[in-house]
Amino acid sequence: MTGAPDVRPGPASRTTLDKAADENFPVAPFFLPRAWRDDLMAVYGYARLVDDIGDGDLAPGGADARHLGVDPALGDDPVTLLDAFETDLRRVFAPAGPPPGHPLLRALTPTVRRRSLEPGPFLGLVEANRQDQVVRRYETYDDLLAYCELSANPVGRLVLGITGTASPERLGRSDAVCTALQIVEHLQDVTEDLGRDRIYLPAEDMKRFHVTEADLAAPTANASVRSLIAYEAERARLLLDQGPALVGSVHGRLRLLLAGFVAGGRAALASIAAAGHDVLPGPPKPTTPRLLREVGAVLRSAHREG
Repeated sequence: MTGAPDVRPGPASRTTLDKAADENFPVAPFFLPRAWRDDLMAVYGYARLVDDIGDGDLAPGGADARHLGVDPALGDDPVTLLDAFETDLRRVFAPAGPPPGHPLLRALTPTVRRRSLEPGPFLGLVEANRQDQVVRRYETYDDLLAYCELSANPVGRLVLGITGTASPERLGRSDAVCTALQIVEHLQDVTEDLGRDRIYLPAEDMKRFHVTEADLAAPTANASVRSLIAYEAERARLLLDQGPALVGSVHGRLRLLLAGFVAGGRAALASIAAAGHDVLPGPPKPTTPRLLREVGAVLRSAHREG
């Protein structure tokens, strides 16, 4: 039996993990058991890395490419890197073979073994980022929901897997919450996404509200854009309404963790509303006091649901 692999993160991996501080919700808060925190950060590192590959946001220097066996001199093509990343990911699920080359995937390996996690959710995140390379617009809300099934819902399923609390009912509610969180992030990042030639606002809704792509490129939102953002925010809020029942179905510190996820989405929606639904100058971010108020509100609703 071989010893544990070296999973100490290098500078590039630490840069990836440090992005947890910028999320709308706490990724692995201090009040959780240490084993849960370690496993949640391992999954976060994986999810953040695959998104950074898809978005072209890897740390400079080419360390990630080298870890994946790609020569940095050949360029930083996301499709090439995603293919190499999937190959390295599959080594996590092949204990008889060589270990993964990337430190964040080596760090993920003990989590996968300990929690008996399946490859499906991890592969879904890879596929979502592949889709980002070829699909730049979404015609309908249903199209967007199908994308969120790949890009967001796997994360919630992994959280339930790590904590040993997955059930069909919880998985359905988790999917609704994760889709809502993804939509909220899209609303916050309209300008950033447009800079990458991506629009996650359904084209049918843009037509309904008479919003053009030129309107989204403006420094501030006009009345039509604000109405569109308010409409999509309400859709996200309705999905987040599944959150208290999910939170109420679990106990202890997990209840507080899931309340933080739901509250993060609600607080972000409140910040968007406070900005008059003008998200174009930059992503409206929730304040800590607002987040704490929302956590309390979610916990009170969860108590009634439970």
